[in-house]
Amino acid sequence: MKPRSSAALALLLIGAAPADKLKIDWVRIPGGAFLMGSDEYPQEQPIHPVTVKTFELGRTEVTNRQYQACMAAGACAILDWDCLAPAFRGPDQPVVCVAWAQARVFAAWAGGRLPSEAEWEYAARGAGGTRRYPWGDEPPSCRRAVFTEKPDKPGCGRDASWPACSKPRGNTKQGLCDMAGNVWEWTQDWYHDSYAGAPADGSARLSKSVSALRSDRGGSWDGDAHLLRASNRDSELPELRSDRGTGFRVARDAKNY
Repeated sequence: MKPRSSAALALLLIGAAPADKLKIDWVRIPGGAFLMGSDEYPQEQPIHPVTVKTFELGRTEVTNRQYQACMAAGACAILDWDCLAPAFRGPDQPVVCVAWAQARVFAAWAGGRLPSEAEWEYAARGAGGTRRYPWGDEPPSCRRAVFTEKPDKPGCGRDASWPACSKPRGNTKQGLCDMAGNVWEWTQDWYHDSYAGAPADGSARLSKSVSALRSDRGGSWDGDAHLLRASNRDSELPELRSDRGTGFRVARDAKNY
């Protein structure tokens, strides 16, 4: 018997999902103005007005099944199976072990792009509201998000991510799932340690920072409650690939109806 290729092994582990079954559920986010940032941490300051154009965002974080469709089409790099532990290989779990460039390639293949930090926060606040969390101002719990609610039970006791949209009580007003918790999400932006000089039109910050880090958002299954705030920011080296690390969701410019 011929040994299986890496691509064949990937299909076997995740389960077949041909490219025409990608099925990204696009959610229309109406444009508007909001105050981005908070006064809680220096990297979230200064609070500043931003106007965001109408755009569309994937309802879910990109799943293993969806990423595998891109692999099967020959457009996306094969996942590093030494990185992707068995607990993270479920077809409907968010894909992890993807570097920033891999996320960007998938987004383009799917007909979109990565969201800007401003778009991401705007959507997480319910399209420009003042919500502290995607669901409102109520404190996080495992009824609403996948995170470490108790120190001995990361991932709400699962010790891993959950399938996408497992916590619908935590959805935004527009129905976006897992904008808080489950896995971190790459954005388009280069990370800067404050919003000084940041764009006010909702676009991504494309000037490279001294640290050469990319911004990611949303908190994760193994993170604490304070990381789930809509204004919270984090950063990673763009080449990072870790099963405890960062996934992504896709955005695109609004379609005209």
